[in-house]
This record gives sequence, C-alpha cells and structure tokens, in this order.
Amino acid sequence: MPAGLLLAAGAGRRMGGPKALVRLDGEPLVLRAVEVLRAAGCTPLVVVVGAAADEVRLLLPADVTAVEAVDWAEGMGASLRAGLATLQEEPDVDAAVVHLVDLPGVTAAAIGRLSALAGPDVLARASYAGRAGHPVLLGRSHWAPVALSATGDAGARGYLAGNPALTLVECGDVAEPDDVDTPEQLARRTSSPLPDAT
Repeated sequence: MPAGLLLAAGAGRRMGGPKALVRLDGEPLVLRAVEVLRAAGCTPLVVVVGAAADEVRLLLPADVTAVEAVDWAEGMGASLRAGLATLQEEPDVDAAVVHLVDLPGVTAAAIGRLSALAGPDVLARASYAGRAGHPVLLGRSHWAPVALSATGDAGARGYLAGNPALTLVECGDVAEPDDVDTPEQLARRTSSPLPDAT
C-alpha cells in the first residue's frame, strides 16, 4: 500500500484560522483526513504542519509522523516538498497518496481506488465527472521532479498538467471534490451527507 501524505499546514485566512483545527461534526479536519487515509490502508502516515503546528501535532495519533514545513507560508508547494523529503527516508515506500486537509468529501473508497494502482512509476489523480481533482497518487520516481516543480500554491499542478504518464481515476460516485475554504462552505457541508463510501 502507498504512504498517506496529508498537507495540513495552511493558515486558513478565509476560514479565520488553520483549517486543520476546524471541526466538522465535532471532529477536527486534520483527524478526519488522517482516519480516511488510514481506513484506505495507507501506511506510513505523514502530516505536514505549519500554521499552529504545535496545536495540530497534539491532535495526531501516536503512529502518525508530523513534519513541519518551516516555509509553509509560501504555499502548498512548500508543504509538498517537506512531505516528500520525509518519505524519501522510507526506502520501503514506493508511492504516496497526497491528500489535502480541506477536502472532507474525499472518502476511503476514493483513496482506495488510487491506492490500487500504487507503484514506483505511477502517476494518477482522482477525477470527478472527468474533471481532475484530489487526491493524487505519486509513484516514488516522480517525487524528485514534483518537489523541484512545486512552488507557491500550485503544488504538483504544473508537473501533472499534460503529463503523458497521468491516469485519471473516476471517483465521483464515491466522493465529493469540493474543498471548504470559508465558514459558509463548512456550514453547508455539515448539512449535506457524504456519498456512501462502501
């Protein structure tokens, strides 16, 4: 199974605070995302922290590795670089599912579909009605070039765009792609059930 790499370092300016700490149905988004990765069988689990790093760390289970992206304020690219650098130290890991903390509609079923393709040369991402989204599966051979290209808030977007190796995996029947950036979006999420993940 691939590793689970959760990017949870942002300050959540539009939310009014770090989204990792925001609670949905009483559960912090960071813990919710970790448990989805775990339920899909991802191991090891790595969470990249930044804003409110100490508070976020306190929420994480003991078997989860927290990595601080000291330059997290630069954007998602910094978090992705920090997470991939940590996974490079795990010689038995040949792929990683990259998940974002503000996607509560992503289910273990969706991550499982990506994980089924895991291998060192695989490049895949979830799609919803044919539109590319998250999470993303990065085989180990892609980690270095992704890290080199990850700048600002683009993350791996530039590397993935038009890459002939990329496979899209339809997940619209088991997950929802929408992120939660504002309190209003979060409020709508609490009143709408997730797709059945079974």
